[in-house]
Amino acid sequence: MSDFYQTGVVPTLHRLGKGNLEEVESRLTRYAQDRPIALVLPSLYSELAGVALSRIVEELKTVQYIKEIVVTLGPASETEFQNARRFFSVLPQKVCVIWNNGKRMKKLYRAIEAEDLPTGLEGKGRSVWMAYGYVLARREFNAIALHDCDILTYSRDMLARLCYPVTNPSLDYDFCKGFYTRVTDKMHGRVTRLLVTPLIRALIKILGFHPLLVFFDSFRYILAGEFSMDVNLARINKIPGDWGLEVGTLAEVYKNTSINRVCQVDIAENYEHKHQELSPEDASKGLNKMCVDICKSVFRTLASEGIVFSDGFFKTLFATYARTAQDHLKRYEDDASINGLRFDRHEESLSVETFTKGIKTAAEVIMKDPLGVPLISSWDRVTAALPDILDRIREAVEEDNR
Repeated sequence: MSDFYQTGVVPTLHRLGKGNLEEVESRLTRYAQDRPIALVLPSLYSELAGVALSRIVEELKTVQYIKEIVVTLGPASETEFQNARRFFSVLPQKVCVIWNNGKRMKKLYRAIEAEDLPTGLEGKGRSVWMAYGYVLARREFNAIALHDCDILTYSRDMLARLCYPVTNPSLDYDFCKGFYTRVTDKMHGRVTRLLVTPLIRALIKILGFHPLLVFFDSFRYILAGEFSMDVNLARINKIPGDWGLEVGTLAEVYKNTSINRVCQVDIAENYEHKHQELSPEDASKGLNKMCVDICKSVFRTLASEGIVFSDGFFKTLFATYARTAQDHLKRYEDDASINGLRFDRHEESLSVETFTKGIKTAAEVIMKDPLGVPLISSWDRVTAALPDILDRIREAVEEDNR
């Protein structure tokens, strides 16, 4: 971003000028001696054959301040797990691959669930949660950084900027969220631009000032999947197991640490990864499902803050959101025009219409079941029920990686 303005309640660390990556990495290498960093990579097996992950691995080869890379693998056979181990073995850092559906890990999931503690459905949320458990089990890390494995425009500068705010003892943030521009020949990021931001601002119009909504509205790319955090947050945060992961994580951060210890950082001039289909006719797929899951997460978080929902409230919200989203759509159209970008007004309008339906679907679910599927248990709760679980996780992961 080419500005230096501070807006909202969250400090924004901008990209000003070209910067000095070598200097930043040199400092990180020095700081990380006393404040070790673990990098968590949630990966699908299919991503091993992609261009993005190969580029990420090449960039990571020169990173010296990461003590360990934890790859938490999606559904995979034993052969695929061993292939993944070979794929990541070229990295010079210590690397472990968590085989989440291997027999040892499945046994641990069952042991946790036997204590009536939810572990979520199979997916990114649960994989990330188990990676946190392994990092905590190692008992030697100060911070965790996380980013996806489908970033086509990845560079080591991205990781350095993500890690710096929580690793530099003079800054000492507990949580740092990345943000970036997503532009090719047109604007991307429809769920952020046309759903979450208009929804949050519509809620503010109806409810007035609410600290949580102001917190959410302060993030420039609230659905960014890249962040770093103090390892103690990984111990106490609960995690949503669906597309509400990013919003739910921010809600937990809001609850568990001071806003002054949360920041956002510009990590890339442009960011490109795989795009989801809108799927306007099927609420179980694509951006449509993402919309429903995110809205449920927002509504349930607000309910936990004491907000009372009713049919009348939601009817007002539908109308307010639709008007706010249309206003934003016009702004984006004008922004695209002055930058010579392609803008498909029909496609953008269809997105707003689809998201409106998704908000209605989420509202119906909330009215029937305000609690819904419970969040994945925090690790401090799990260790209270199973005091030796972290040691068992470490042993299982190490045994799988032998």
